[in-house]
Amino acid sequence: MPGAAQAWEWTRNPLPFLERCRARYGDVFTLRMSHSGTWVVLSDPADVKRVFTAEPARMGASQANAVLGPLLGRRSVMLLDEPEHLARRRIILPPFHGQRMASYAGMTAAVAQREIERWPAGQPFELWPRMQSITLDVILNVVFGTDAEREPRLRRVRDALERLTSWLNDPRRLAVLAVLGPRWIERHRGFARTRDAVASAVLDEVRRRRAGDALDRHGDDMISLLLEGRYDDGAPLTDEDLADELITLLSDGPTSTSLAWAFERLLRHPEKLERLRDEVTGGGDGTYMEAVIRETLRLCPPVPVVVRRLLAPMELGGHRVPAGTTVAPCVSLLHRRADIYPDPDAFLPERFLEKPPGTYTWIPFGGGVRRCLAASFAVQEMQQVLATVLGEVDLRAVGAGSERVARSSIAFVPDRRALAVVG
Repeated sequence: MPGAAQAWEWTRNPLPFLERCRARYGDVFTLRMSHSGTWVVLSDPADVKRVFTAEPARMGASQANAVLGPLLGRRSVMLLDEPEHLARRRIILPPFHGQRMASYAGMTAAVAQREIERWPAGQPFELWPRMQSITLDVILNVVFGTDAEREPRLRRVRDALERLTSWLNDPRRLAVLAVLGPRWIERHRGFARTRDAVASAVLDEVRRRRAGDALDRHGDDMISLLLEGRYDDGAPLTDEDLADELITLLSDGPTSTSLAWAFERLLRHPEKLERLRDEVTGGGDGTYMEAVIRETLRLCPPVPVVVRRLLAPMELGGHRVPAGTTVAPCVSLLHRRADIYPDPDAFLPERFLEKPPGTYTWIPFGGGVRRCLAASFAVQEMQQVLATVLGEVDLRAVGAGSERVARSSIAFVPDRRALAVVG
């Protein structure tokens, strides 16, 4: 297939395209796309393990993920290679563990409760935008704190992020993206203006905090914690590096999408919805909640592939793959292997009650030293939002059929945006 046609299929219909390729070529195949270069796609757990456990000197991410640079910032941890990547992770990771994580749970439930109070009763509405609103408010509170005096500055960041999300998800631009590829976005003046507004608002807050009083510099929000972070040599993050990390955190589209899919799947399976509601309202141990989240992330992972660049040749799928190749462990194909997940297209949370997920067979957050820093936070956020909604309102599906997968700028969403009705 010509590179332009492969690029079109990848951008417009990536999941069916990947499935057709695996059916024809097996667990390892090459895509040569005119606007994204050459990828070797992998869906055998043994190959995925080789990629995730490779020595840093053999595997890079900066070039493979360079397309994210214009959105996240060139100095985002997602675009750094070793040893700088690991040094940055050590600074960013602590706020996502221990007592700080526990403190986020109550705040998340409160944000979800306020959002639910705005939902219309008795008429269909889209859950995906409502989940976006919740997750945006949550991450803004985590990053900036909840001090009322900061509210006007917080609103500036929120408005800028909403404009950027709207710009990226405009259907007309998604159609152009399918033809011209992601490089088109970074050259677009409208994108540059919109993204620069986010960067400016975040950078202003970083500089204000660094120059501020002790309360601003020693709080328990993410800016304050990262301002206190130090590399091994005692050096702090620069303002620009810190701003890029905060923008990476604020660009939290995947969690809202995962929540939308969780509700869409549960509403299509009323018996599973009721089982989860009974656990939530009956003070259960959260076992079924965990299974529902795992199954949602299996069926509807936030991203379909993880990409890395080989810095040295590697044996994969029986082939010697040369240095310079982009290798892509395919989350969606791995998660739908019938030999690992019987009846792979079915929504069966019960499968995770019987057997825990494998390290290299369930990879919605990637794996190895580059596994998503905020994975535990994302799962906790999903738990809190699902529990709050199910404890407060009765939701019903709209229409008989399941929603199909549609592409947004950074994730794959229900094509009717998880349509539901309260009551």
